[in-house]
Formats: sequence, C-alpha cells, structure tokens
Amino acid sequence: MFTRILIANRGEIAIRIIRACKEMGIFTVAVYSEADKESLHVALADLAICIGKAPASESYLDKKRIISAALATKAQAIHPGYGFLSENADFAKMCERHGICFIGPNSDIISKMGDKDTARRVMKENGVPTTPGSDILKDFEEAKIAAEKIGYPILLKASAGGGGKGIRLVTNPEGMEKEFKTASNEAQKAFGDGRMYLEKFLSPVKHIEVQLLADEKGTVVCLGERECSIQKNNQKLIEESPSSAVDDKTREKLIEAATKAAKAVGYMNAGTVEFLMDTAGNFYFMEMNTRLQVEHPVSELVTGIDIVKWQIRIAAGVPLDFTQKDIEVKGAAIECRINALSAGKINFFIMPGGPWVRFDTFVYQGYDVPPYYDSMLGKLIVYSSTREEAIRKMQSALCELVVDGTKNNIESQIAIVRDPDFKSGNYFTDFMKNRS
Repeated sequence: MFTRILIANRGEIAIRIIRACKEMGIFTVAVYSEADKESLHVALADLAICIGKAPASESYLDKKRIISAALATKAQAIHPGYGFLSENADFAKMCERHGICFIGPNSDIISKMGDKDTARRVMKENGVPTTPGSDILKDFEEAKIAAEKIGYPILLKASAGGGGKGIRLVTNPEGMEKEFKTASNEAQKAFGDGRMYLEKFLSPVKHIEVQLLADEKGTVVCLGERECSIQKNNQKLIEESPSSAVDDKTREKLIEAATKAAKAVGYMNAGTVEFLMDTAGNFYFMEMNTRLQVEHPVSELVTGIDIVKWQIRIAAGVPLDFTQKDIEVKGAAIECRINALSAGKINFFIMPGGPWVRFDTFVYQGYDVPPYYDSMLGKLIVYSSTREEAIRKMQSALCELVVDGTKNNIESQIAIVRDPDFKSGNYFTDFMKNRS
C-alpha cells in the first residue's frame, strides 16, 4: 500500500480524497494555487505545496509542476480527482514515465475512451448498444450528408468532448454550418481537438449511468445505476440512485452492458459507463468516464462501498474482495449540486445535519470564493430507506443550508425537488428546458 499520495486537485474532491487517505493511514500532499492558499484542502493535508498562480493553466493544469511537486515530496502516487487532469492521457503517461502511480486507468485506456469516436466503435464491436450516428466528419457538408441519412434532429458532438462542451442540437440542414463551426471551435479551445461526429437526437430520454470498479485481475463489479437526468446546458444538477425508471430486468441488462464495456478495453480502477434510455427502456451507450464522478457519493450510500478507498487499493494492486453477487443496492440516495452564481466572501454559513445527511464541501464562514474555477461549492447528499423519504429529507436539508454572501442555486434546487414530476420520477433530460 502507498504511504504518501499527492492530490492533484482542489476543493471538495481534494478534501474527500484527503479524508480517505487519513482513514487508510496514508500521508497526504496537497497542491494549491496562489488563489487557494486559504482553501480548506490546504489546511487538512499533511503537507501543501504552492504550484503557481491563480489561473488553472498556471497551476492545476500544469503537468510539469505537479510532477515536480510529487517528486520533491516523494509521493508514490497521484490522485487526480475529477476535472483538471483526471482524464488527461498525457499526464497519466508522464506519471508512468517518472515511476509515479496514476490512481486511475492507464494512459492507453484514457486515450481510447477519451476519443468519443473510438469509444463508440469499440462498444459497437463488443455488443454494447450504441445510438445511431456517424464517424468523424471532415466538415459541415459531410455532416449534412450524414444527418440526412440518420434523420433530424441530430446532436453534433466533439470527439474529445466532456462536461457538456462541444455539443450542439441541430434540427434542420440550414443550421448545420453555424452549429458545426461553433461546436468545433468550442471543442478546439477546451480540448485542443475540434473533430466532430454526430448522433441521432433521442427525446424524451433519461440519462442513466453505471458505476463500476475493476481490478488488475480483470474482475469487474458494478455498483448499481445512477440517474442524472436533471441537467442545465448539459451540466448535471441532481443525481440519484437507484433510478425509479429502471426495473430489475433493465438493471441486469445495464450491468451486463457496462461490464462488457469495461472488459472490452481491459479497464482498471473506478469508471462510469453512461447511457441514454428511452421511454420503452431501450438504452444506448453515450460515453465512458475514466475517472471518479462528482456524483459517486450516491452510489457509496446505497451500496456501502467506499469508492475512493477502492480506487487507491486497486491502484496499489489490491484485488477486489467482493463480487457482483455481493452487491446489494439498499434504500435511496439523492445528491444536489450547490453552485455559486458569483464570486464573493461567505459571510454566514450553516451546514445541514441529521442522520444520513452529508455535505461534501470546501467552504467555511469567512471564505472568499475565487472566480477562477468551477462554480460548485459543494454537494448535498441524503440517504433514506425509500425514495419518497429521501426526497423529504433533501427538502429539509436544503432549507437548513445557508451560504450567504455569494449568490447560489439553493432556492432553485428546492423548487426542483418539490416539483411533482421529480417526485413521481417521470422526468427526462429536458426537465429544466421545459421550466425555463
């Protein structure tokens, strides 16, 4: 087992990893930018190293500085969290070259699954259902021809995309040129890769994903499914597990498909296979995330499996000590992402409490929220024996939560969990669009 791990991230996920390491008796090294010197993850780590200025490009995205920090502090492994360099194949390769363990899959797998076109082809070849679509498109004229064959509406998607970037809905040929160029330019700026492909736009659909763990012996275990259909601009707002729309038969098929996907690429560590599911229960592969997900806590609560600890164990060569038959999803868990709508100082802060209420956050009273990074302040997660009770618990917890001094989305989250469609489970990915 590792004795020293560097966490190449910030905010609540850095704290989550630090806590897991402390429970495992592992020395933690935090890295931080000049803007984050007062951040909570810096105070909680055993050792903290400043790696640059406030912009992420000069700190959290600077591969050389992070590797240098790991070597200087004699860290044996780097946990990338999510975002930043967590799905960067070049960074994983740099870790490998310097004899540092990257806590995640190897660089070849990240590269293969990070290219959405390659991922689609691999899944199709291995019997995982995929949405009708195209290969990589040379230009918008080729996109028009492909779209005519598949039928409008279609989704233009960046091959290197993620986080909702590089995606555009096109409903007719007239809009193709503008949307193709816009999406391609956005993807080029965000990922350094402007290649595009298209998929048939399915609606109404649910966004269903399967969390899995895979060890170096080839054992793959799925930890049930999560529903992530409450989204705005392709960014998830609320996640829950299990999905009220997935019956036992469909769940078995989802687990079978996710297992096939992982084994097709020799996957190792924690990963998530994402699907779109229509009203008839048919589901289609969307992408595979080769990292820890923001919404991993809901899977932890319904299965009792600590995903972060198992990431570390698997990276250290420890085989899974449970099989698929041992996984039993119990109760219901819901997560609401609490986002800042502006930077500013938190003047007053009250954290909700009570049995099975968890708020993963890095903020505190008096903390200045910087304008440079992701807007998420924290994740409010609740668990109960039934979905109905979990919804009531979430309503109560949201009403207790106070983050004063910076505008946030607490009120809008309360409105969502009180909505009759959310309560019934009869909601789809267009939920927020229909309420705007």
